[in-house]
Amino acid sequence: MAQRFGPDNARLTIRTSRTGAVAKAGHDLLLEVGSWEATLEMPQGPGRGGALKLRADARSLRVLEGTGGIKALDGDDKANIIKTIDDEVLKGCLIEFHSNQIELRPDGILVTGQLELAGRRGPVTFELAVSEGRLTGETIVKQTAFGIKPYSALFGTLKVADEVQVAIEAQASL
Repeated sequence: MAQRFGPDNARLTIRTSRTGAVAKAGHDLLLEVGSWEATLEMPQGPGRGGALKLRADARSLRVLEGTGGIKALDGDDKANIIKTIDDEVLKGCLIEFHSNQIELRPDGILVTGQLELAGRRGPVTFELAVSEGRLTGETIVKQTAFGIKPYSALFGTLKVADEVQVAIEAQASL
């Protein structure tokens, strides 16, 4: 039986950090994906099936928080960040993940598969922990591996780090 996840029973987030000579001027961001769905089918035993599929709308991001920086982010700042992500970084691209293999382990689930982002596919492996009705996991995605140029400003002296952290927290009955 497949377990379905989305914004009604789970949270999919992206965490960015900053680099560059004037990194202190920028913010580390916590973004939430507002429109997405995932389906997890658990394997029925060693080497016996299982699948994880996820599809997310790149235009549904919202800024939950910005830490660091010279000043706190206001509503206009958050709107400008989302516009920049839509126009210059993700450009409304399709975001999909399809597992190749799901391996049950004593401490959780190891998932290996292909991420499609900005028209490119690449391998991604991550672990999901299952405990007390909760499923959690995270992975690092390197933007340049998918042809995405990390955002930069001030002539490149303020940049979003190439690696971003993608995380999921969900209620699960596995």
